[in-house]
Amino acid sequence: MTSQALLPVMEHFYTIQGEGAYAGNAAYFVRLGGCDVGCTWCDVKESWPLQGHNLMSVNQIVSEILKFNAKIVVITGGEPLLHNLDDLTMALKSQNLLTHIETSGAHPISGCWDWITLSPKKFKMPLQSIYDLANEFKMIVFNASDFKFAETEIKKIQSKNCKYYLQAEWSKRDLMYPLMTDFVKNNPHWQISVQTHKYLNIP
Repeated sequence: MTSQALLPVMEHFYTIQGEGAYAGNAAYFVRLGGCDVGCTWCDVKESWPLQGHNLMSVNQIVSEILKFNAKIVVITGGEPLLHNLDDLTMALKSQNLLTHIETSGAHPISGCWDWITLSPKKFKMPLQSIYDLANEFKMIVFNASDFKFAETEIKKIQSKNCKYYLQAEWSKRDLMYPLMTDFVKNNPHWQISVQTHKYLNIP
């Protein structure tokens, strides 16, 4: 891939990171098209097709980001690791930007990352190589069985510095928040992540 190679960009915008360890920080989001994981509760199913998104070169993407005061760039999807991200992250780092990725971990890693958020899905499980690299482990809680799944999954994490988050699927938040609260009180190696950007009504 050269810096002129095209990536399918569903959307890109400068906002506030609403979730996880960097919640509250300004960040530029680049959402790439394409996903083969197929979560039934996904709130961005329009990102699933590989086709039909605006094609942008690495240079174009970086040029758009540099119009703002961003220090952190989050690459998300869809499933961003369907694409080779080596050149994109190299270009971002050449501008002294911090590179973050949010991934299901179902595809091999590419790119050079300052922060990797792994969010495993039962529909298509992560590769062990991604567990080994994760800085942040985010489990989406859709039903009570996800707590057991979460505890099983963190056994695959080797790093003692990885942060563990539980995050309610948005439509189930009123039901899941009380269960998550009790679970974290009994299992304090977990933290609760709240989608604060949705409460703030920002992207």
